[in-house]
Amino acid sequence: MITRDGLTLILVGFCVTAVLLMVAVRWDSMLFAALAGLFALLSVWTVFFFRDPERSFPPQEGILTAPADGRILGVEKIAHDDYVGGEALRISIFLSVLDVHINRIPADGVVDFVRYQPGKFFVAYCDKASQFNEHTDIGIITSSGYRILVKQIAGTIARRIICRLNAGDTVTAGERFGMIRFGSRTELVVPSGSRLRVKKGDRVKGSQTILGFLPEPPVAADRAEKTTEENVEL
Repeated sequence: MITRDGLTLILVGFCVTAVLLMVAVRWDSMLFAALAGLFALLSVWTVFFFRDPERSFPPQEGILTAPADGRILGVEKIAHDDYVGGEALRISIFLSVLDVHINRIPADGVVDFVRYQPGKFFVAYCDKASQFNEHTDIGIITSSGYRILVKQIAGTIARRIICRLNAGDTVTAGERFGMIRFGSRTELVVPSGSRLRVKKGDRVKGSQTILGFLPEPPVAADRAEKTTEENVEL
């Protein structure tokens, strides 16, 4: 399956290839034949880049799935995140030009906001890319009541961020929501009490790799605390 975001580029590539090939045959030109071969290779690579495989996973309560394919650059503790509301964990994923570039929702919930921020185009695997590069922030209030932040970050080659979400949208873990063209970085910021299963250097697949689980829902935690207090009193 090919994502619709690449259909125009793919069509243009194959049309240019066909025209160059016809010119090469008409004029018996090795130069145009070579150019046709080059554009054919580029067109095939474009099809490969814009691939969009079907993915599924067994749903679980509080699950956090990978929002993108790629390699984990790091799992860091954040002293305070304004949106998450306190201590948080940030998972950074680097997407090379060989990875599937479809972004997917990491947890069930409702989109709180979508905010685009223009910026620089540093190499996506550098730490400063997280702070200074062009990016889109997506705030999601999960079904368990926690706030998580997904960040689409452009890289040196990636110059277009695509996000189809709007505030108020109800989303499901694994659902496609956009992509970043030609090499990029995707980050996920979650509450500090989340139980993560990944570490730096791990390879992940969007919606297939389970990054971990959110903390126990606040309501459930309160009930457990009250039950404990009642048992102590008895």
